[in-house]
Amino acid sequence: MGLFNTLLNVVAPPASLLMLAFAWPTLTFLHACEWFLHSLYREDMEDKVVVITGASSGIGEQIAYEYAKRRANLVLVARRETRLWGIRENARLIGAKAVLVMAADVVKEEDCRRFIDETVNYFGRLDHLVNTASLGHTFFFEEANDTSVFPHMMDINFWGNVYPTYVALPYLRQRNGRIIVNASVESWLPMPRMSLYAAAKAAVINFYETLRFELKDDVGITIATHGWIGSEMTGGKLMLEEGAEMQWKEEREVPVIGGDIEEYARLIVAGACRGDEYVKFPSFYDVFLVYKVFAPEVLGWTFRLLLSSYGTARRASLIGTGRPPMYLEPATPPKPLTPPPRREIQG
Repeated sequence: MGLFNTLLNVVAPPASLLMLAFAWPTLTFLHACEWFLHSLYREDMEDKVVVITGASSGIGEQIAYEYAKRRANLVLVARRETRLWGIRENARLIGAKAVLVMAADVVKEEDCRRFIDETVNYFGRLDHLVNTASLGHTFFFEEANDTSVFPHMMDINFWGNVYPTYVALPYLRQRNGRIIVNASVESWLPMPRMSLYAAAKAAVINFYETLRFELKDDVGITIATHGWIGSEMTGGKLMLEEGAEMQWKEEREVPVIGGDIEEYARLIVAGACRGDEYVKFPSFYDVFLVYKVFAPEVLGWTFRLLLSSYGTARRASLIGTGRPPMYLEPATPPKPLTPPPRREIQG
């Protein structure tokens, strides 16, 4: 067996590259045909019900507006309930039929069960679950001396996807619904100062890739991955959405703005309505994946060169570094669900 594996180690990589070179035109044609067929059928979201976690800012907020344009019923979930009320009004003005606001912590199963159950009790259905709650960081791992932030990072970025999905699956099966996941290219493309974030996003993608096979065609899954968008590079920080039990305000309130965020949200919702399995923005990042598999040294040299001046600059964020926070903001306690007036449901 050892000799056989040694032989494959020598033969398989060049043979695979050769096969890929010949198959690439055919695969491109098949992908184009698939995209065309999906474009002919686009799910009509009018009157359907969409739950969006992490809807209080950034990508989650923009996704809410995209679904509002399609006249869907929205359930906006986040820890910051006060922030959601303004987004609710904007979504209604854009075209959403009805918009409910719920304060919840997605890393708590009981909170997830509450907002999913209340959604189904109110609307009688659930069609799309959009998981966008995430927490980024910009510190070097060796500089972190407050290790209590480590489990929070994994909780928000991993369990914050798993728990809502677990609770929502029975209802999504009934409607042949869809789960939309906000991931990141850092799940496989290594970047400095993003070690825990990248590890959590890799876990998320592997979880949903496996779940896709388990669910077969009963529930669709759209995995969206993004590279640098909004103010991530210019601000030197990642977008920060939903915090843990208590999150430092100056970090969590970093704005993520710009046309890239809006375009990414538009692509996500359009892809979900087409039934796409993947949405990538920008798509050129896929080129690096080939190098990562077949020539990782080239990828390593390239990124060391590109990031030598900026990417490794020691401008760590406060999260996890043990520095005293300037502001401490507790979680917003959930309030009982109050149905909107009938005129709101009728638009």
